[in-house]
Formats: sequence, C-alpha cells, structure tokens
Amino acid sequence: MNHIWSGNKIRLRAIVASDWEKFHQNDYDSECARASDVVHFPRSEEGTKAWAEHQASKAPDGDSVMLAIETLDGVLVGSISTHSCDPRHGTFKYGAAIFREHWRKGYASEAIMILLRYYFEELRYHKVTAHIYAFNESSIALHKHLGFVKEGRLRNMFFTNGQHFDEHIFGLTSQEYKKLRS
Repeated sequence: MNHIWSGNKIRLRAIVASDWEKFHQNDYDSECARASDVVHFPRSEEGTKAWAEHQASKAPDGDSVMLAIETLDGVLVGSISTHSCDPRHGTFKYGAAIFREHWRKGYASEAIMILLRYYFEELRYHKVTAHIYAFNESSIALHKHLGFVKEGRLRNMFFTNGQHFDEHIFGLTSQEYKKLRS
C-alpha cells in the first residue's frame, strides 16, 4: 500500500518535539542557512526545543505547512514548507532545506515531488513558484532538472556574506507537472 506522503527514499511528516536536536545542529551550518533562508542570531538549545515544540503543536495555517523530511528508516534529513498559499488563484510557494550530510542523495527532489503531488492532485492548486538565490547553483540545477521554468530574476534582493545577490524565480504549472509524471 502506497502512502501519499511517502516516496521511494523518504517520507514527509509533521515535525515532532524530539526533532529539535537535528535542527539545532543544522543552525550552526551557515552555508545551509544562507542557501535556504538567512543566517540568524545564535539560538539556545532551550530556544530550539521551544521552536520544535511549537512546530509540533501548531496546526497548518490554511494550506501553509512545515514538514520534516525523513528517510524511510526514520532518519531526519531536512524540512520542506509551503507559504503564500492562495487557493483562490491556485498558487503557492515552497522552500526545502536538506541537512548537509544528506546532500546529493535525491532527498530534496523526492520531497518536492511528494509535496507537488499533494498540492496539485489533492488540493487543486494550479501553479507553484520557487524563489532561489543566485549563488545556490545546486538548487537552480535541481529545479531545472525537475522541469521548472525560469520565469524571472529580481536583482540584488538578498544580502549575505558581504554582498547582494539576485533572486531567480522558477515556476511549474499543474499541466507541466502532469506531463512530467506521464
């Protein structure tokens, strides 16, 4: 029996309070932080525990959600979240972050496809958009590989490591997704 939130390598699940330690360790990887969000101020273990407990107890905000990515044998490898979900127009955005020791194992691509399957096939969304920083060449290559179309570039949108970077916008429609799946 196949579960909609599972693939061949990973599953998406709710974040649980005990995930705090892996997320806390990841907080110390500035390169990962830059690629998926920003470098934040240091957070205490208690702060990360409180964050994980909050994530574990909070309900989705409409169709916006943050999920853990774990291997089928139960190893937490990252997270994926949706935001800017607009059911009226059928559009949403998402972001994914894989912990460094699990890069290049196909986890991000499978997590993205599981997420798209749910949003396109269950929630009737029509289009997804991913905003990717210009220096994140791996994510740009991944999205091209997944069939996303580069739709634009916002100049000097992100400042990190002493300089400004452009932000690339990639999109995929439900029709394009269906062609990829067939």
